[in-house]
Amino acid sequence: MTGFDWPALYRVAMRDLGISPDQFWRLTPYELSLLCGGERAVLLRGDLEALMTRFPDYPAPKEG
Repeated sequence: MTGFDWPALYRVAMRDLGISPDQFWRLTPYELSLLCGGERAVLLRGDLEALMTRFPDYPAPKEG
């Protein structure tokens, strides 16, 4: 991910979507993307399992 053009997103939210500053800063990037016409992303089971393996909540127990 390359980042967000926050000033441009802020202008779109205020001018085109009529969102207040407070509402804007409470949105997640995903929600803002949807409001701006972005496609809905789907997290499949395999994708979730890969993320859970890569970023475990707790260290895996040591075997042996």
